[in-house]
Amino acid sequence: MIRLFANMLAGHMLILSFLGIIVMFGWAAAPALILAVLIYCLEVFISVLQAYIFVLLSAVFIGQMYHPDH
Repeated sequence: MIRLFANMLAGHMLILSFLGIIVMFGWAAAPALILAVLIYCLEVFISVLQAYIFVLLSAVFIGQMYHPDH
């Protein structure tokens, strides 16, 4: 949970930084908008991947609790 929060926070900070560059320098910094969109896509992918791994591990541990090996 902490890792997911830290990754989401870092991704949001990068996106806001790139959008802040556009505000400061105008449309001359338009490639920063492309980078912000790419960072957002990466952030969504990482979040989904981490959530999937968390659910998978939870299912494995719950399954081991209900059906312990003899």
